[in-house]
Amino acid sequence: MNRDHIDLCSGIGGFPLGFSWSDLQTDLKLLCDNEEWCRKILAKNFPNVPIANDVKEIANDPRKFIQRKPFILSGGYPCQPYSVAGRRDKEDPRRIFPYIHSIVEQTRPSWCVFENVYGHFSMGLDEVLVQMETINYATRTLSLIHISEPTRALYISY
Repeated sequence: MNRDHIDLCSGIGGFPLGFSWSDLQTDLKLLCDNEEWCRKILAKNFPNVPIANDVKEIANDPRKFIQRKPFILSGGYPCQPYSVAGRRDKEDPRRIFPYIHSIVEQTRPSWCVFENVYGHFSMGLDEVLVQMETINYATRTLSLIHISEPTRALYISY
């Protein structure tokens, strides 16, 4: 069974590490982050996994980077546009979910798991969920405030 895992906006690899600890037996196929220091850490911790540096480039030609339908596509896309600590600007160029949506639409992963700041609940999350539902993904949200991390939220689409 295909257990390919694609991780976008990887940071230092939290989702890949978490999935490696799970019983899902995922096979990490691609990482992506635009920060050089993150890519260095990813290369050290996941030495045999390709690392892209631009989600927008992947969105322009997903098949160049993703050879078959992923089992899981995950990512912690930039929080700055949604954070209550920031400007909460709908025009912020770091608001890249539309590119991630394009990748999802073109590759059709079985599962999508995204995380972002709690402030996303009050700005933009409804748009993200509607975008996922328009391409026939059911969506669920989970606030991690009840687990241990009051500033983060998890979004699952399948």
